[in-house]
Amino acid sequence: MVQDFFREAAAVAGSEMRKLRRDPTELLSRAVQPVLWLAVFGQVFGRVRGIPTGDLRYLDYMAPGILAQSILFSAIFYGIAIIWERDLGIIHKLLVTPAHRSALVFGKAVAAGLRGLVQGVVVYVVALLLHVHILWKPIPILVVVAAVFTGACLFSTFSLLIACIVKTRERFMGIGQVLTMPLFFASNAIYPLALMPGWLKAIAAFNPLTYLVDVLRGAMISGGSSVVAPGASFAVMLGVFALLLLLASRLYPGLAR
Repeated sequence: MVQDFFREAAAVAGSEMRKLRRDPTELLSRAVQPVLWLAVFGQVFGRVRGIPTGDLRYLDYMAPGILAQSILFSAIFYGIAIIWERDLGIIHKLLVTPAHRSALVFGKAVAAGLRGLVQGVVVYVVALLLHVHILWKPIPILVVVAAVFTGACLFSTFSLLIACIVKTRERFMGIGQVLTMPLFFASNAIYPLALMPGWLKAIAAFNPLTYLVDVLRGAMISGGSSVVAPGASFAVMLGVFALLLLLASRLYPGLAR
């Protein structure tokens, strides 16, 4: 049964990746945002001395946060593709197959995780061009890969869950836009948690993006460090992903109605 689950998920992920190969313009358009944040925002705020980043340059401090932001912003709108599939009748065809609903959702999450890795390559290239002090060691790079993949799976499943609830493109776009910026700014992506007021720090503690950024900052940047142990951060992200996967699997059939 486990073997069938992963085979079904792999089939769904493979289908999603074939669509991406045929039309890679989405990834190219998503690459513009991290370029602007690093090349413009990072360069300007790098001159501001009021943000305590320790021994790190602000651009170095910011780079992992922009990678996490890139993953969040691309994955959070992943659910709109599910609504398109429903309108085209693809969801109905999937639901009549013997594939388990959780395998369908997990397969789409895996596809989003692979897309997130492509986003990570883009951010790494931009960071190198801007002379960000990247840590080039095998284990830290593997940690970054694992964190990017897990984060993309988590937020894409959250997006799919929203799509299953709202069921229309217009509502989904509105809710997606409402959620992305609070998630981003209520995290440690562009400033330390120590700068936050108490109420915002409490919200950040429940924000999965905070743990993604923390892992990336410790593994990606030379001289960077994690506030939370990487194992604990991965445990939080995987736990949230498992919960979202369970909820989305239960609601996914309802999308076809």
